[in-house]
Amino acid sequence: MTLHEKNLSIAQDVLLTPYGLQVSDLDRVFTEINAHKADDADVYFQYTRSEGWSLEEGIVKAGSFSIDQGVGIRTVVGDKTAFAYSDNIHMDALLDAARVTRDIAPVRSFHAKVKGVKVKTTQMTAQANPYARDLYLPQDPIASLNSQDKVALLEKLEQMARKADPRVTQVMVNMAAEYDVVLVARADGTLAADVRPLVRVNCNVIVESNGRREQGSMGGGARNDFNYFTDELLQMYASEAVRQALVNLEAIAAPAGVLPVVLGAGWPGILLHEAIGHGLEGDFNRKGSSAFSGKIGQRVASKGVTVMDDGTLAGRRGSLNIDDEGHPTQCTTLIEDGILKGYMQDAMNARLMNTARTGNGRRESYAHLPMPRMTNTYMLGGQHTPEEIIASVKYGIYAPNFSGGQVDITNGKFVFSSSEAYLIENGKITAPIKGATLIGNGPDALTKIKMVGNDMQLDSGVGTCGKDGQSVPVGVGQPTLRIDGLTVGGAQL
Repeated sequence: MTLHEKNLSIAQDVLLTPYGLQVSDLDRVFTEINAHKADDADVYFQYTRSEGWSLEEGIVKAGSFSIDQGVGIRTVVGDKTAFAYSDNIHMDALLDAARVTRDIAPVRSFHAKVKGVKVKTTQMTAQANPYARDLYLPQDPIASLNSQDKVALLEKLEQMARKADPRVTQVMVNMAAEYDVVLVARADGTLAADVRPLVRVNCNVIVESNGRREQGSMGGGARNDFNYFTDELLQMYASEAVRQALVNLEAIAAPAGVLPVVLGAGWPGILLHEAIGHGLEGDFNRKGSSAFSGKIGQRVASKGVTVMDDGTLAGRRGSLNIDDEGHPTQCTTLIEDGILKGYMQDAMNARLMNTARTGNGRRESYAHLPMPRMTNTYMLGGQHTPEEIIASVKYGIYAPNFSGGQVDITNGKFVFSSSEAYLIENGKITAPIKGATLIGNGPDALTKIKMVGNDMQLDSGVGTCGKDGQSVPVGVGQPTLRIDGLTVGGAQL
């Protein structure tokens, strides 16, 4: 049995059989929709079970467990979309939703039927091999540890952090897991399923010395179960969280002005994701609201800059076997050697822009519409070592970690706050600084990249992306980069 066949079997057992439904029953849903002239339609079933634990001072402070399931039905005509969803997965509810959504499309002509023209019909067919990959196992991570062992894992992480340094005064640790089963049926007969595990662990610490308090955090996760978190990995999370906090204890006020900035490898790719990635999503470009609209084939970045969106990386937080429209994810080149090559597309925007889908149709749940979204977005490595890049800067900022930021998609302007940063003086990393805020313009920053490191890294697996009120798990990554001429906002301590 292939992975696709196994996922289909699990999805049918979870989402159809308990409600007396079979795959062939979905033909009736599309028959209702096809009574009107729609360009596209899909039915999205989902079952999600999630769990979370948090521990502080050796005590479980919060715990949560939830089950959510339902179905969303969408009909598309041109650039108009009608959408209905229900947590009632029964045939009557499906047919009612189909009739509601189809009303945006014109009714098929009665006279056409008289002349013998048949209404379009849909027969659901499980494609023989819609994705020949095994990015993650169809496992339930919540069941991989019992409750006592989950608490023991958090207690172990807390103790690791406390033992790392006597200045640690407070430790907060948490974990989360999700078991997600989806089944997608489309008007073209496509039937696809995915079983998606997801786990995450995080450690936050507060340190205190001479009346000054600072914090640090570190965590990670993957499309795996809780066995992913080995003692070595937990120790790394604890040590790194404490290290960041201790660095900030010694930090001086950040300078302000227009300076060269060196971004560290890995998680700083969140700036790339926010300031550039969203502007490369198909819907913004179809509407002409992105700073990158109409620029395919043009130079939009310095030579040596290549940016990818890749949903096919095994086990990664942002990876999917299929997107939420049933299309296999893929590795899409967005920018190649500084030249804009394409956008990330879902089904509707690809059709309206007369281009191919890229497997980037994503939605938060069955109660949300799909839209073009990133998966794992990263910049490829270059020629320079990180040491060479640092040595090239006479006076500037080195920022290996960020806490968050904001971006305006229409013009690419961004503001990002660093959670760990240092001065660079005469080619050497010197004093840690606090309160450094990076201000710039995404498209402009791309042209100011002067050196690209050979140390590309992906983040540890904690990213969540928000767009139009929807949140989905994502990954980011990049090598060490030198960007000249960013505005740095400083702060008083």
